[in-house]
Amino acid sequence: MHFPAQTLSIAVLLALPAAVRAVFRDEVGHIDYHHELLGVPQRETTFFHRPRPQEKASLLYTLSDLGVLGAVNPGNGAIVWRHLLNGNITEGGGHLRAGEDETWLASALGSSVHTWDAITGRNVWTLDFDGAVKDLEIMEMTENDRKDVLALHEEDGATVARRIHGTEGRVVWEFREINNDVPLQVSTNVGKVFVVTLHGSLLSYNLKVIVLDTLTGSKVDEIIIGTKGEVQNPEDVMFVGANSAAPVVAWTDNTLTKLKVNVLGSKNRQEFPLIADTVGIEIHAPHNIQSSPHFLVHTRTNKASKADVFHVDLKSNAISKAYDLPLLEGGSAFSTSSSASNVYFTRVTADEVIVTSSVSHGILGRWTLKSGTEKPIAVHGASEVIKKAEDNYAVRSAIVTDADDWTQIVNGDVAWTRPEGLSGAVAATWAEIPESEDLARTLDAEAHTDPWSAFVHRVTRHINELQYLPAYLQTVPSRLIASILGSETSVSSDTLSRDSFGFNKLVVLATKRGKLYGLDTGNHGRIIWSKSANETPGGKPWDVVAIHADDAKGFVTVRGANGEFIIVKSDTGKTVESLPSGLFPPVESAVVVDSDAGPWLLPVGKGGKIPEMQGSWAPKQTVVTRTEDGGIKGVKFESKGEQAVEIPTWTFNPPAGQKIVEVASRSKHDPIASIGRVLGDRTVKYKYLNPNTLVVAAIDEQADALSVYLLDTVSGQILTSSTYEGVDPGKEITCAMAENWFLCSFYGQYKLRDAQPQNLKGYQVAVSDLYESDSANDRGPLGDAANFSSLDPVDLPTGPYLPSVVSKTFILSSPITCLTVTQTRQGIASRQLLAYMPAAHGIVGIPRAVLEPRRPVGRDPTPAEIEEGLSRYAAAVELDPRLQVSHRRDVLGVRAMLAAPAALESTSLVLAYGVDVFGTRVAPSLAFDILGKGFNKLALIGTVLALVAGVGVLRPMVRKKQIDARWKA
Repeated sequence: MHFPAQTLSIAVLLALPAAVRAVFRDEVGHIDYHHELLGVPQRETTFFHRPRPQEKASLLYTLSDLGVLGAVNPGNGAIVWRHLLNGNITEGGGHLRAGEDETWLASALGSSVHTWDAITGRNVWTLDFDGAVKDLEIMEMTENDRKDVLALHEEDGATVARRIHGTEGRVVWEFREINNDVPLQVSTNVGKVFVVTLHGSLLSYNLKVIVLDTLTGSKVDEIIIGTKGEVQNPEDVMFVGANSAAPVVAWTDNTLTKLKVNVLGSKNRQEFPLIADTVGIEIHAPHNIQSSPHFLVHTRTNKASKADVFHVDLKSNAISKAYDLPLLEGGSAFSTSSSASNVYFTRVTADEVIVTSSVSHGILGRWTLKSGTEKPIAVHGASEVIKKAEDNYAVRSAIVTDADDWTQIVNGDVAWTRPEGLSGAVAATWAEIPESEDLARTLDAEAHTDPWSAFVHRVTRHINELQYLPAYLQTVPSRLIASILGSETSVSSDTLSRDSFGFNKLVVLATKRGKLYGLDTGNHGRIIWSKSANETPGGKPWDVVAIHADDAKGFVTVRGANGEFIIVKSDTGKTVESLPSGLFPPVESAVVVDSDAGPWLLPVGKGGKIPEMQGSWAPKQTVVTRTEDGGIKGVKFESKGEQAVEIPTWTFNPPAGQKIVEVASRSKHDPIASIGRVLGDRTVKYKYLNPNTLVVAAIDEQADALSVYLLDTVSGQILTSSTYEGVDPGKEITCAMAENWFLCSFYGQYKLRDAQPQNLKGYQVAVSDLYESDSANDRGPLGDAANFSSLDPVDLPTGPYLPSVVSKTFILSSPITCLTVTQTRQGIASRQLLAYMPAAHGIVGIPRAVLEPRRPVGRDPTPAEIEEGLSRYAAAVELDPRLQVSHRRDVLGVRAMLAAPAALESTSLVLAYGVDVFGTRVAPSLAFDILGKGFNKLALIGTVLALVAGVGVLRPMVRKKQIDARWKA
């Protein structure tokens, strides 16, 4: 591709009208909604911390299961700052630590170690290493009265421990030992650093503690704890104490009957019995080096939980049980808080919050949990205990509930709740608000009776509905005043109802944790229901292959990759039907097809295998699936008896060396308002509107070339293809298709036309328009034919009817992904390309006119072209912040976007989901069929009233003048 150098400096979008804005300031929070989320907090990476030692205020920090690091204001639950650490959603893990009285945090995820300013969230330094980070700790005491970072890595069979300067980010020393051990954790006390590893072979490990010198990192000692086979996997090691005065390592046997504890640095271990039917234990200990060497063991059974508190003797390293907390029915969450040498344990149950000291079992504070009708079941939490007076304590606990909500409880009162379970959405769909079942049955009965009976029935029904007239009339004055003043007319309500504009819809989301959520888009994205889909395979992220809403029945079907599916009601989330995983073959994808029995979600197995089905469920259209060898095939179904028979029709395999990376097709709702495009000279270029088309993008990693194919899904013929060289196969490639055009976005190389040609790389988007003929007023070989078949050649005996293609490539100022196109009810409004900008955390709406491939190259447009709306081709497209439909909102980690039409032709509804959930309304051709909030209705009414008053005053005067004129005549 060759572009003149001067065109790359042009950033003004000539085709964009000056009046176009993505969203007006007064519309923010009115037409859009935003669930700003972090992910479900993890137990080991969530804590309270004072970011400024001289101040008493604390912030709540967490590194979530999605890899999002963030700080939350404990006062109101609002996010102060956040970062998606590795740029992609993760499956948990990571480390987060904070040093006492330090203004920075240390985090690690993958192979990187970071530090952050605790107030602003600004990155202080980042180090990347070869191996994965296994543990991270803060070295509280050093020779220079500063705090450093200890990082433990696993690198190609070697255990590597590094001490990193806390403020400068340089490696102070490094310890490396090739031993084929499994690194677990790193810990420290006043004078030594301990590296704990699993020594031995799979299912037959024991613990090894490597003692290092704090100044040089040299190996001082090596201690083997226990015998072979005591530990079978890393999960058996429950805890390795952090920066306490006496750090410990604790593990259990296979039957969970004994807890074994060793004080790091000693060679002795002690065993403590666990209660019968133990299913899990957790150990809580303070992280401050000046805290008392006490720790708590939380033991859980299937129906209850209890805790035991242990003390460590610093002189003899002996461990003794101090006291225990009673066994209580239901779940409990324990957390640790410390102040100087004082250690406090907080217990949160379904009914109360209890604070005890680590010294004795006496209760320092007890509060009844006031949580309303639904009692939260705490899974884990973090707490902060404040001593107000001698016998007066206050506590606030941030707990994660079994519903994946993050709730803060202050002295028994629920202060705020964040629906973090909504994060990590992997699939979503729009759904209409179901009509009343009684009304649906009534209308169905009227439709299936004779006209006279239906008329009488309808009149009777309307007379009965008059009972609701007084209540409706009572709302008229308030609605009228609100309409005149331009104030908000919709109020929060638990009742779902459709509106005349089509803005009120439902969104059903499925998350990676196996949860389903229903959102009311007409009420600022309010969560109306949530539930757990028990069909999710235990312990694995839910791999959802498809989700489909049947608006006629009010059902939503969700299919998983392991064969499971669940059907729920869209308005209540009530389960209609479900199938657990393992009872159906694995599913690779699913597609909505039409059949005699109605539309349904057809599962497609591995290698494009489609299960057997009855003839009434046979798809009417060609089904396109992937093949085992990486190609694409089309199949049709014919009914033979009671069964449907699969008939392969075509197969497409990309050339050798190419791999299919993206497939895009037209949306199911893609109405065509005009079959042609009127040019400036009043001629017409007719659009190629074949509904059976598919865009396939294939990458050749050896040649760094991207090939884009347009296929006919009925015949499998290649309608057009193009190749782009210098494409980076490691970057994401996304495509979209609508009406008679398609586009693909990629990161590739381009060449400047300059005195000294130079090759540059950047983010590009290639756009292609399809027409029936190269010439205007020409319908091509089909002419005015009413019907056409992809299987019957027209222009050549051996080839199909091929479209005329016009293409252009544009260079973008920022990467874009998750491409989708706006949808309107009748397709009259112009289209917008919606895309997510991962670098800016925003959603941009690019007008179709900007990406117009018919823009003239190397010359100014003619008057006819200007009248058509074309401007001179400029390769560089600046993504102006004013084009962002997300305004200033920080929308993080978008996985996909959906568009849906409203009842108004001007408006399209947009939903983006991933880490966050964001929804809004866009009007690509401006809101030409609805008055905006800025319209001054009061001034209009005042003007009309003034005119009426003026007419009333002037009418007698004019009448008198006319009468006088007649008398004088």
